[in-house]
Amino acid sequence: MRGYLDWVVTIAYMPVFAGILIAYDIALRAASLLGIAAVERVAVSLQQALVRSYSLLGVSLHAEISSAIEPDESYIFVSNHQSMFDIPLFAWFFPGNNGKYITKKQLGQWIPGVSTNLKLGRHPLIDRQDRDSAVSVIAELGQRVSRGEVSAVIFPEGSRSGDGKLKPFKPAGLGMLLRSAPQAKVVPCCLDNSWQLMKNSFLPIPRGVKLHFSCTAPIPRQQGESIEELIDQIQNCIQKQLDKSRGQGTRTASADG
Repeated sequence: MRGYLDWVVTIAYMPVFAGILIAYDIALRAASLLGIAAVERVAVSLQQALVRSYSLLGVSLHAEISSAIEPDESYIFVSNHQSMFDIPLFAWFFPGNNGKYITKKQLGQWIPGVSTNLKLGRHPLIDRQDRDSAVSVIAELGQRVSRGEVSAVIFPEGSRSGDGKLKPFKPAGLGMLLRSAPQAKVVPCCLDNSWQLMKNSFLPIPRGVKLHFSCTAPIPRQQGESIEELIDQIQNCIQKQLDKSRGQGTRTASADG
């Protein structure tokens, strides 16, 4: 019976999901005529509309966000990544921080709403096959963060975790971002259970998933800090948040790759 109901809900949800993306694709293109600020406002609205739509799937959202995160400051948000349902949560909880997602360039090509937002919103799109170009794009984002123009959102596992376990970080991109924005505080964030929404590749989407989202107090930067040690600190912080959300004991992890 549960599988049958999951199919019913999925079939009902998909037109809503597609409708949001198509409607906002049009809105983003119209907003681009008014400039980047208008695009960014519409992009926040798009992502918040997507989060609201999760309720149609019976999703509940449990969040633990540090009050030390200022609503208008530029940060480097570092998070694990489990599914596409993760992404809009940053605009839901941090609409004023102007987060720019570091993502692969393929996502900027063909998805209504999503690709349009990434391109018109000037998110950094990287070519994973061209390391020099990717490093340059990430460094440019770091400079924008340093100037207080935007925040950066990076998922340093490199790909989504299909089972929810934290994967070793790929430190090259995160390291370049940290070096390019040496004054920017780092906010470790943890997402959990969104992997369950994608475990069947939409066929169907299970109902009643409980999403967990937590962000700790920003980590201040230190002159002469070891970037490698900072990355390990961030990864261990996220692992502790993940263990906490699952009621497990903590363990440490090291960056690799």
